[in-house]
Amino acid sequence: LMRVARAQRRRWRDALAPWDLSPHHARALAVVCERDGVRLSDLAEALRIAPRSATEVADGLQERGLVERTPDPGDRRAVILRPTDEGRRIRGEISAARAADSSELLARLSPDDRDALARILRTLAD
Repeated sequence: LMRVARAQRRRWRDALAPWDLSPHHARALAVVCERDGVRLSDLAEALRIAPRSATEVADGLQERGLVERTPDPGDRRAVILRPTDEGRRIRGEISAARAADSSELLARLSPDDRDALARILRTLAD
């Protein structure tokens, strides 16, 4: 199981190469897009990283024009990260690439084996 997880992480890094994004950046962009805006503290919590690290990830996304910082209307001291149009576009492309990669990987299994794997992984996750 761990070997497959490591192999999948390598595939994920390789799939992100066209956008020159790290997995951290891609996950952060996904959170910002899914929530259509998020505070840095909430991003840190969602990514399970330190707030300082979330700031660095957000800085990297902002430098690339994928997110923007906007004032939080409920707290003038805070900012909200919002996806830019480019960020939404890139997120869509990444999602499609990841889905295609997962389909390619799982195509090695028969439909019955895919069903069994899904059932086993759900059982282990619970």
